[in-house]
Amino acid sequence: MYAAVSLFVLICLTASTHAEQHSCHPPNMTGIMSVLSMKGDVKTYGTFVYDSMGKKLRFRSNETTPTTFNTSLSLDLLVFFEEEILYEIDSKNQSCEKKALHSTMNSLDIPDDAKFLTTVHAGSASVEGEGIKINVWVGTETGTKGFYSMSETMGCLPFSTFYFSGSTTLLFSHLDIETEIKDPDLLMIPSFCQGLPVEETPEGTVNSFFNEFM
Repeated sequence: MYAAVSLFVLICLTASTHAEQHSCHPPNMTGIMSVLSMKGDVKTYGTFVYDSMGKKLRFRSNETTPTTFNTSLSLDLLVFFEEEILYEIDSKNQSCEKKALHSTMNSLDIPDDAKFLTTVHAGSASVEGEGIKINVWVGTETGTKGFYSMSETMGCLPFSTFYFSGSTTLLFSHLDIETEIKDPDLLMIPSFCQGLPVEETPEGTVNSFFNEFM
């Protein structure tokens, strides 16, 4: 974890000027996502499905966590970013919480207003087939004012995201990505969640994808 943070700091310090670049958006995806805190503990680990066109995301940590990980969060989230709605799902108890979403940012899709920082190589840039070119983007999350650094490989596939908010720092890593939605039903609202009213948000609370992992 500390090595990853050091890499981020190094990128910031050594970033050079490039021609203007514009952020891109990923294709449909299925993969694995892990979330680590600055302290080095694994917050959660699970599978995700992302509909790039519909701006829909499902993340499930239950039943996917390796026994070697001592995670602190068990989550089942269904997020409709365009509708600004987030569902916290409890399939075991057949229940849901439906929340108004105050930010449409997530770790998989670079915002249009993100600023390009630099391009780096993971591995060796001098040996053919050994290096991965990574573009790094930075910005501030609207609504929460959290700062982020997002990296993506060629083809706009998400690599990792650092998210900083107050005293909290999270690292989102995206693994084993396949550019397809293997199970579209995961992006459907479960029958026991349908028709629910949006819950009132307590004063001072911000509902966002990132805050679910705090």
